[in-house]
Amino acid sequence: MMRMMGNETSLTRRAVLGGLAGLGVLALLPGRAMAAIDAAKAENLIGQVVSDINGIINSGTSEATMIKRFENVFAKYADVDFIALSALGPDGRSASASQKSAFVKAFRAYIARRYGSRFREFEGGSINVVSSKQVKSRFEVLTKTQLKGKSPFDVVFVVSAKNGKFIDMQVEGISIVKSERKEIGAMLDRRGGDLNQLIADLKAG
Repeated sequence: MMRMMGNETSLTRRAVLGGLAGLGVLALLPGRAMAAIDAAKAENLIGQVVSDINGIINSGTSEATMIKRFENVFAKYADVDFIALSALGPDGRSASASQKSAFVKAFRAYIARRYGSRFREFEGGSINVVSSKQVKSRFEVLTKTQLKGKSPFDVVFVVSAKNGKFIDMQVEGISIVKSERKEIGAMLDRRGGDLNQLIADLKAG
């Protein structure tokens, strides 16, 4: 998912996409269900998430501690089935219940490893909620991300209007869920479509 771009700004923002993907995907890990919401509640929800993100990023703690704290914070906003099975794509529809469960667990470990090292890139930066709007059955909450010494840019947090859960992020129009679907799809292709092998490899790291 991380590709070389033509200039420093593109490189920086692509790196941020990687880091934010970690934040966004961790937000989709298992946790308690939430009630249906309106635009104001969606904005408040992301405001809480952003506040916690900013606090953890600038806490000065170790990388391992930051990762654990991110997992703890975001677990309560979870929709693991949405992100994991969306990332798995069509193969998820034919997978057995046990395979789906195993994939979700392996996917969580994979995400923590894949993006955990990127959290340090956010130190000295901040994310601020700007506005929100409803788009069909979802709310899009616009935020401004500011990295130290860089120009601010937009990050849109997507919240389901049906269950009040955080389900995606869009960094400069790039969907985290779609990005992970491509990555997981490529990994599965390299294994000849063997889902069990993919699960085993994700677990092993």
